[in-house]
Amino acid sequence: MITIASLIVFLAFYTLYYTSKRAALSYDLGFEKWMQKNPKQTKITGLLLLVIAYTMWLFTQSLGCGTLMFFIQLMAIGSLIIILTPLKKINSKALLAILIIAALLELYYN
Repeated sequence: MITIASLIVFLAFYTLYYTSKRAALSYDLGFEKWMQKNPKQTKITGLLLLVIAYTMWLFTQSLGCGTLMFFIQLMAIGSLIIILTPLKKINSKALLAILIIAALLELYYN
């Protein structure tokens, strides 16, 4: 559940990052072009994803711990997206591999 919430936080921040007018954006995938052309729907989608991720953190943790972990994760993922996206170091294969490893570790130790 935490891995899914982490993925949703990443997707939410990534969608909100692509609505920025100052960011150096690349259009390698089709949905990135759509996000840039439709900023209003993208912002709404990103905010809804953030709310979903926050509620998932609240269901898995308590109110205080879930809030703290959500904001720590939001700051860490946000910083990585801002730093690594202009360098074109974020690709779907690496994200999929990290997600699978994190899910396996979560299931093994849970």
